[in-house]
Amino acid sequence: MAFRTVLKLAAVAAIALASPSLAQQRLAAPASPQAPAAAQPAAPVAPPAAAQTAAPDPAAPSIAAAAPAASESASTKLTFTVPRELSPWSMFMSADVVVKGVMIGLAFASLITWTIFLAKMIELSIVQQKVRSALKKISDARSLAEAQFALGSKEGVLPSLLAACMREARLSAGISSDAGIKERAASSSAEIVRAEARRVRFGMGLLATIGATSPFVGLFGTVWGIMNSFIGISKAQTTNLAVVAPGIAEALLATAIGLVAAIPAVIIYNHFARVTKGYLELVNRASGAAARLLSRDLDRTHVSGGARAAAE
Repeated sequence: MAFRTVLKLAAVAAIALASPSLAQQRLAAPASPQAPAAAQPAAPVAPPAAAQTAAPDPAAPSIAAAAPAASESASTKLTFTVPRELSPWSMFMSADVVVKGVMIGLAFASLITWTIFLAKMIELSIVQQKVRSALKKISDARSLAEAQFALGSKEGVLPSLLAACMREARLSAGISSDAGIKERAASSSAEIVRAEARRVRFGMGLLATIGATSPFVGLFGTVWGIMNSFIGISKAQTTNLAVVAPGIAEALLATAIGLVAAIPAVIIYNHFARVTKGYLELVNRASGAAARLLSRDLDRTHVSGGARAAAE
């Protein structure tokens, strides 16, 4: 018993003396860079994959929050940098209702201008040719009757002038005052000339109106479109040129169409003013030719009447 008790006490004392040295070795092993690999403690065992997946990552929320912001910034940049198609048709289709109405009205005015141009060109060329041909036919006529016979049953301003002179000479039969007959015939001829001038100038007033008002109508459409563009800028809260440019381009298209309608109208009006003036000069020549034939008939009547009186 005593021997066993002594052995137990000796074992306890050996363990007590060995435990401080082991603790010191454990503390000194990490600090020493040249400690052998066997003295270093074993590496910690990595947690399982499921544990790693389940563990929350503090950087994950910031990355997830930054992803939508980055995608939104990319989409905004794409919206601002990719230009919209700015062809005339696409600008017309995307324009405001008022601007569309202005463009359609100006396009219709331009169509009217070119229709009048074609119609008046054909009309003036035909009537000028008729008057020139009629004047050539009656150039050798000695009386109103011969002139009417030379023209036949053709219609025009010169046959109307000859008919007016013949009617006045017939209605004034028995009146000895040649001056009164000529004055009344000249009045009838002047009415025919004025009526012909009104007829040949038909449509020119519309050309003048289109040429004078089309730029201002187009300017109204431009002002309206730019006003809408500024309203859109205030709503979008951006001054990016890609946002502002399409609306301003659509507004300026109205002014461009107004000029397209106005400039040809003014040019065509001035052209027809010159052509009409030349045609009215031909009409005045025809009126003078009819008046000369009437004067010859009156003089011939007096001469024949005097010859008969002398013979009696």
